[in-house]
Amino acid sequence: MSAHPPEPAATTVSNGKPADGDTLPGLILALSVYMMWGLLPLYLQLISDLPPMEVLAHRIIWSLPFAGVVILAAGQTRDVRAAIRRPRMLALAALCCIFISINWGVYIWAVSNAHTVDAALGYFINPLFSIALAAIILHEKLTKGQILAIGLAFCAVMILTIETGSLPLVALALPVSFGLYGLLKKLVPIGGNAGFTLEALIMSGPALAYIIYLEATGSGHFLNSLRNALLLVGCGAATAIPLMIYANAAKLLKLSTIGIMQYIAPSMIFLVAVLIFREPLELPKLSAFALIWTALVIYTLSMFRTRRSRKLKGG
Repeated sequence: MSAHPPEPAATTVSNGKPADGDTLPGLILALSVYMMWGLLPLYLQLISDLPPMEVLAHRIIWSLPFAGVVILAAGQTRDVRAAIRRPRMLALAALCCIFISINWGVYIWAVSNAHTVDAALGYFINPLFSIALAAIILHEKLTKGQILAIGLAFCAVMILTIETGSLPLVALALPVSFGLYGLLKKLVPIGGNAGFTLEALIMSGPALAYIIYLEATGSGHFLNSLRNALLLVGCGAATAIPLMIYANAAKLLKLSTIGIMQYIAPSMIFLVAVLIFREPLELPKLSAFALIWTALVIYTLSMFRTRRSRKLKGG
């Protein structure tokens, strides 16, 4: 799930008109992609013995061919070429690359070092951090429910900090890096698939250079075994394919449905961490999760009330 997409600006059906409701294909696609993100730790665990930076580099490199196939099939190569010729867009995309690379790298490291529970907590915090960021940077007005939800999330972080004696870096780095990534994506005037391909192109240069350096110095693992090679190539598929599926699912669902379904992935990550990886769930973390889950319920109810109020005013 380290490649969480930003929420779409609007949901549309194939004729280009806004979707008035949810569709069964959309629900199936969204459920599939959130389950993929929820089960991603199981895949990353297979290569947990490899250095996280090397896994990150291969994840970037091998996501590019999969994204390229989709761009070619959709006839969106013109969008990517146009973006490359615009320095401001390239600069914004490069900033996006920094934050999404941090997000992916922290997530890979967390799974490899038995901090998957912290990663799940981070992705639960993510929507709350995003609305706080929107209020601070974009001056969006918050409802009382949203303010309360953010306050509870802050209390959860403080509990972990006080009880453990240090900031919960993984649980904070994931929402902060992705929140800033999402904010910057709003400033880049390019579609989701083309934008992801542009970012992959920018990141692929440093990633390829790092991989070549590792293999040249004998520190790389790609050529060590067929298993490693296949799993590292698979990281690209595990990154690009869910994002492309999500792009199609978002067109067939209401924003409120996407907003609710986004909790499927961190819930599954949490269950994988506790039930399969057997990571300990100490009382401070359990208390933090309780506060975050309460905050998300308040946030979700507030979101529904706001949307219902807007519909009534509009009607």
